Formats: sequence, C-alpha cells, structure tokens
Amino acid sequence: MPRELITISAGQAGNQISAEFWPQICAEHGISPTGLLQPPPQPSSSSASISNNPFQTNDCSAIDRKDVFFYQADDDHYIPRAIMIDLEPRVINTILTSEYSKLYNPENVYLSKDGGGAGNNWAAGYETGEKIYEEVMDMLDREADGSDSLEGFMLLHSIAGGTGSGLGSYLLERLSDSYPKKLVQTYSVFPHSDDSSDVVVQPYNSILAIKRLVNHSDSVVVLDNAALARIVSDKLHVSSPTWQQTNRLVSTVMSAATTTLRYPGYMNNDLVGMIASLIPTPRCHFLMTSYTPFTSERDGQEEAKSVRKTTVLDVMRRLLQPKNRMVSTGATINKSACYISILNIIQGEVDPTDVHKSLLRIRERHLANFIPWGPASIQVALTKKSPYIQTQHRVSGLMLANHTSIASLFKRTLDQYDRLRKRNAFLDQYKKTNMFANSWDEFDESRDVLVDLIDEYRAAESKDYVNYTAPKSSMEDDRAHQR
Repeated sequence: MPRELITISAGQAGNQISAEFWPQICAEHGISPTGLLQPPPQPSSSSASISNNPFQTNDCSAIDRKDVFFYQADDDHYIPRAIMIDLEPRVINTILTSEYSKLYNPENVYLSKDGGGAGNNWAAGYETGEKIYEEVMDMLDREADGSDSLEGFMLLHSIAGGTGSGLGSYLLERLSDSYPKKLVQTYSVFPHSDDSSDVVVQPYNSILAIKRLVNHSDSVVVLDNAALARIVSDKLHVSSPTWQQTNRLVSTVMSAATTTLRYPGYMNNDLVGMIASLIPTPRCHFLMTSYTPFTSERDGQEEAKSVRKTTVLDVMRRLLQPKNRMVSTGATINKSACYISILNIIQGEVDPTDVHKSLLRIRERHLANFIPWGPASIQVALTKKSPYIQTQHRVSGLMLANHTSIASLFKRTLDQYDRLRKRNAFLDQYKKTNMFANSWDEFDESRDVLVDLIDEYRAAESKDYVNYTAPKSSMEDDRAHQR
C-alpha cells in the first residue's frame, strides 16, 4: 500500500521549486500536463535484451506507485497531492497559466487577497500564518482525509525571506500539533552566505526559521543557494545560472530522493525507513545532497556530451567529492568533519556485484571519513529508471548524507546574525509585530537553539558523543523520540 506524501510549497522559492518538480514527476510516471496517463513506450531492442536483474528492467508493468504523490479524480485523471501558498501572486499565477495549469486542484491554492507579500519579514509571514491558519488547514485536512495511509508532509521553502521562512515556520508548528504521528520533511533553501544578498535581514529570518526546523521537523534537506549556483554553472557551463536552472537541479534531487518510494525495490520503500537509516540522533537531522551526472536534458540541450561512460564506482566516487555537495561547507579545512551516515540511491542498469566492489574500493581508499561512535558504512539502494524517460547515461546517483561539516553553514548564519544584532540593525519592522513588540526574547531563544545545534554536530565528531547530553533549549519538541 502506498504511503502518501502531501507536498506544501510556501513562498516564492518554494513555489518555483514546485513549478519544476511536478512536471518532472509527471514525466517520470507518464502523466500528461492535463493529468492523463500516457501509453507506455515500446521497449527498444536493446532494452529487451537486458538481463533478468530486477534493477535493470524498464518494464512498465513493474511497481509504479503514482499514488505516493498523486490521486485520481472521478474522470481518472491524476491530481498532485500539492498545496501551494504564497502572499504575493506572481509565481503561482505563472504556474496557473502554464502548460500544467489544469493539473492542479484549484482548491489547494492559497493567495493573499491583498497580494502584498510579507516584506521579507519573518514575523510578518508568521503572523499572516496565524490569520490564514483555518483556511490552509482545511486544505491540509482535506488532502489528509483523502489519503489511505498518509505518511507525512514535504515542505518546500526558503528560510531567507518572509513567506517561506515565517509562514513556513508557522506551518511547521501547526503540523507538529495537528499531525504529531506524521513525518515532516523539508527541502529548505539557505541563502547565500556572503553579504551580497538584497535581503539584508536574512540572518534574522534564517535564525528564526532554523529554530522551527530543529524543533518541528524530522528531516531537513539543506539546499545552499551558493552551492546550487556553483554546481549549475560548472555542470551546464553557464556563467550566470538562472533560477529555473537551479530549481531544476533541486527538482532532480527531490525526484531521485523519492525514487525508492515511487518505484520500490527491496529497501527504503517508505520515508520513515530512509530517515531512520540517516538520522541516528533526533536533532542532527540536517542532510546534504550530491547528484551526478546533472545535465539539462529537459531543455533539449546537449551538455551531457562531456559525460564519460558512467559506472557505479565512478558515480559513487563523484558523489563523495566536496565540490558536488549542494551545501557550501568548510569540510576541506576542518579535518575532524565526518559522515554520520550516507545513503546512495543508484538508478539505472546496475549489477549488485558492482556495488559491492565499489564499496570495497571506496573503503580501501578511505574516501569517506565516518564518526568514531557508529558504523562506518555506505548504504546503497538500487532503483529502476522511469521507462518514460530516456537519458544519455547508464547510471546516475544521489547521495543523501548526514555530515558534521554542515555546522559550518550554521556558524556562518550565526556570525551574520550576531553582527546585525550587535548594531541592532534593521529591527524596526520586527518591532511592529506582536511577537517582538515588547522584547527580543524570540531572537535570543532562536540563537540558543542554533548554538546548541552547532555544538551537537561538533560533539558528534568525538567518540565521547555517546555520552552527550543535549541542552534544554534543544529539547523543546523532541518529536523523533515519540516515534
């Protein structure tokens, strides 16, 4: 039985990712822009000669769990389990006038009536969440009630601005209250770490959102804007990547991360299993990703020409290279940084014996440094490619990793926040909101949570971590202990 996931996109970045994700998922399941199932492609003579290895098959009759992300209407067309929320209309209006406009359920779209947005103010977004709570929860409850075996929610958002950060934070709190037994995974876009951003208050917004990500989510896939832009620029050979190109990379990651849920094999067939394998301790649940090879095939471009013959070993080695991580960290400087866990999802024509040989080579060459208090092993899930998608490479791979170097990303956010707070800069707009009308306590509490998170990731690099006791600020909502 499928374990359904409801996707919530909040704010500009979240909905831009959604605009790339749903067309990609539709293409992989043979669903047209209007939600109609397409006839399966005829197998080529080359695919017909493929061995009996179940991971190599392109048989359309193989298990295809469309129901994880879609449900069927009375006329049998497929509708995404998607809820889109924004406080300014531009991005959602673009989606609703696109080729895929008839795919979505219009009842699952919330646009602010005044369309003024949250002004890049976390507190304004949060307070708007309080005002529209009932309307949005009606959408969520309706989708949840229409699921046979709901596993959880996926939130797509950015933590830098006002809507994705503030309204997204409010939604995380309410999901935690209303659905305490359901998983919450987020795909959270972190801002550029330099000072070039046009959102000068992003350190304030980020630190407030991170507190909710720590306390009210089970898994956070961290997507660093700087790293995304660097990877797209490098792989697609463009000097100035567009938002569409970086969001296509994010949607590719999301697609690969959910492949074992949609095309189940022998392991990691549900989200809880994936999270359990990656997150041994509840608060260290921030994951980084690598993906290879990334091309822009949906644009009909030919960037894949430079791709060599892909092998399992080549893919797994590239996934471990710091330059391919979608988080900018100081791992090359901090020699004590190490992996807590790794899950590689390998797609394509793969012989399991090649995986075993590749793991031995990686271990012999010490390509991955693991924590001293846990198992030093790379988990591998093999999955089939969509029969509807033709790619130029035999093998592709996604790495989901829990790595202590992510603390350096949090430390940069903390340092930026401290520089602003030291000068009490740009606080006027926050002072106008109820949460900050009388005190800055929420800032101080959020800072404490972030400091504790950094400390715990650093403590995880030591063998004494097994005796680590989390500070009180980190135990506000230890949801994972309840599962």
